[in-house]
Amino acid sequence: MRPTARRDPPGVVIETSVEFEITQATPADRDQVVRTVVAAFVADPAYRYFFPDDDTYEQYSTAFTRYLFDKRVGLGTVWIAAGGAVAALWDPPHAPQSTQAPELPVDVLARIASYDATVHPLLPTEPHWYLGVLATHPDHAGRRLGRAVMGAGVTTAHADGLPAYLETTNPSNVDMYEKAGWNVVGQADNGGPTTWVMVNRAPVAPSTT
Repeated sequence: MRPTARRDPPGVVIETSVEFEITQATPADRDQVVRTVVAAFVADPAYRYFFPDDDTYEQYSTAFTRYLFDKRVGLGTVWIAAGGAVAALWDPPHAPQSTQAPELPVDVLARIASYDATVHPLLPTEPHWYLGVLATHPDHAGRRLGRAVMGAGVTTAHADGLPAYLETTNPSNVDMYEKAGWNVVGQADNGGPTTWVMVNRAPVAPSTT
């Protein structure tokens, strides 16, 4: 399955194939995208560090994922496939800081802040695209849709001549991302889950001299 890419409108990459279509999410896709992330991340080391209690996992992870979706969807940097069963939530370069905070207990917010404080120094200060969330609902796993949806953001970053960055706390994902063109550039472990920061650099244009 080899999806094709087009820019429509400028700055947006839409990929299509005979089997699926990748589109920009709208606010109407919020509920499905949130369900996808909550289901996909039920065993994710970062999400379970933030929300360790099984009794409150769904409630708190839903509130947090809504926050992540809401702060990005208006930027046009959330790509989905299969009606939101696969989603990639990106930050473009110099994304505006959200003025809202997720409505979560103080201890949960403290764990999220601690994680961010550990990982943030590993991210570059120069302009880059950042893949904040990549999730496939378990019902759609194994079809390589996640990699295709991720590719929409990577293609956009490279078209801008910029690198793409992500972080993962799942060691099995490191090999998957490396096979998709990413490389580990940092690792953090400061009381929370071990986190790998990875980059996918824009191809260097061949010299014309």
